[in-house]
Amino acid sequence: MDLADFHLINSNTGLAMANSNLYSEEFPLDESISYLNHAAVAPWPNRSRLAVTRFAEENMRQGSTHYRHWMAVEGRLREQIQTLINAPACDDIALLKNTSEALSVVAYGLPWKKGDTIVTSDEEFPSNRIVWQSLADQGVKLKEVSLHDCDDPEQAIINALDTSTRLVTLSSIQYASGMRLDLQRIGQACRQRAILFCVDAIQSIGAVNLDVQACHADFVMADAHKWMLGPEGIALFYSTPEARDRLKLKQYGWHMVENHLDFNARAWEIAHSARRFECGSPNMLGIHALHASLSLLLEIGTTDIEERVLANVRFLQQALGEIPGIRVISNTTPGRFGGIVTFSTSDRMDNETLFHFLSDHNILCAPRGGGIRFSPHFYTAKRQMQRAVQTVATFMDK
Repeated sequence: MDLADFHLINSNTGLAMANSNLYSEEFPLDESISYLNHAAVAPWPNRSRLAVTRFAEENMRQGSTHYRHWMAVEGRLREQIQTLINAPACDDIALLKNTSEALSVVAYGLPWKKGDTIVTSDEEFPSNRIVWQSLADQGVKLKEVSLHDCDDPEQAIINALDTSTRLVTLSSIQYASGMRLDLQRIGQACRQRAILFCVDAIQSIGAVNLDVQACHADFVMADAHKWMLGPEGIALFYSTPEARDRLKLKQYGWHMVENHLDFNARAWEIAHSARRFECGSPNMLGIHALHASLSLLLEIGTTDIEERVLANVRFLQQALGEIPGIRVISNTTPGRFGGIVTFSTSDRMDNETLFHFLSDHNILCAPRGGGIRFSPHFYTAKRQMQRAVQTVATFMDK
C-alpha cells in the first residue's frame, strides 16, 4: 500500500474531517465485529433506523393521516436515485421489490422469437442467469462467455455478439470474483448493433460510480440492501423510454396507470413513466428507510465514497497477499475491482474451515468464488480490516 492509500484510510483525505465523527454516529457497530460483508447484506446507518422508527411511531399513532407527506418522500427518493445513477429523469425510475423482479420484468416483457440469443458471462449471480434460462421453452438461448483468465473480458463479450443477439445482460461487478467490467465499452458495442443492454448493478451502486447514460444501458436494476445501505424488499429499476415501451406488462393494478389517484375513473391508460412497472401499493416503509440511507451517500458524495472503498480494498489486497499460503483471487489491476476482494488458501479444501474460523471470531464475510470474500464499505475502519487480516494470519499459522 502506498503512502496515498495509507493517508486516505487514516486521515480521510478528500473528505471533511467531520466525516470521522459522522461515521461513528451513523455506524455504531459492535466493536467485537469486523463487518466485511457489504456485498451480501449491509448494516443500516443510524439515520435509516431513526426514519423507520419515526415512520412506525407515526403509523401507530396517526395511521395514514400524513400520506401525502409519505408520497413526497417517495418522490424525493426517485430524485435521489436519479442523481445517484445520472438518469435523465425521475420518470425513468421504478421502485420494485428486488433485482430478480426487475430482471423478470425485462425477460418476460420482451417479445422473443425462436432462435434469439442472450449474451452474458459465466460468473453471474443466479438472479441474472435463471430468469434467462427459463426462456428456453420459447426457443431462446443463453450464451455464457467465460471470463476466467481472460485478458480482455469486454472484447470476449463483444466477440460473442452476432445477428441473433437480442440482449446482453451483465453484472457491473461480479459477485464472487469481484471483476469490474467496462460497461461503457460494452454498452457502446450494443448500441452500435441495436442490441439491448441490461445491467445488474447491485454490486456497484453505492460503492462505485455508475452512470447509466455513459454506459448506454437500456435497463439497470439493483437491490437496496447491499452498498446502498438500505433494507431488503426495495430496489431501483431504471429504463430508457424507448426500452420500456418494448416491454409488455404482465402485472396490472391501480398504481401503474397514468392517473393513479383518480380512483373513480373507468377508463385508464398505462403510465408513461417507469411507474407502469409498479402494479400496486408502494413499500412505504422501505421507501422511508432507503431515502434516509441515500441521503447519507449523497451527503458524503459518490466520488469520495468510491475513493474510500477502493483504498480499503487495496489495503486488504496487499495485506492478505503478504500472508504465506494466501492467494488473492480477485483481479488487483486498477479499474478491475470495486468493493470486493476474494482470496483463497493454497489448499482450497481449507477455505470452508477458514470461513468458519473467521465467523467464530466475528469476522463477517462470505464464502464465494472458490474462496473467501471480504467487502468493506467507505466507513469501514482500518482497525477492523487489520483485525480480519490478523485472524486470517492466525489461522494460517495453526
